[in-house]
Amino acid sequence: MSATLELESTLTDRYQTTVPETVRRALRLGKRDKIHYTIRPSGEVVLTRAASPGDEDAALGPFLMFLARDIASHPERLQAVDAALVQRLQSLVGEVEVDLDAQLSADDE
Repeated sequence: MSATLELESTLTDRYQTTVPETVRRALRLGKRDKIHYTIRPSGEVVLTRAASPGDEDAALGPFLMFLARDIASHPERLQAVDAALVQRLQSLVGEVEVDLDAQLSADDE
């Protein structure tokens, strides 16, 4: 979507609203789908479609469980991150802003 669209909806007395059709189509929302809200420090609110259980990465859950078990079994393996490494990483990324909610490009460059 290249053009920026601005839409409005009205809150009811119970603080409910109807998500405009254009937004529902853009987010591929259906009945009973969940909406995720991200509130940024600037006050901007980003509305996205919440991931459903079928949308999860098949490898991520088992990998995180493996890490949790390993940390619980071998806490002595944990190491603090060296301050010099943190400074080096910060110097490499500088003031680069990353939108963790942005879609990844499907282009093969």
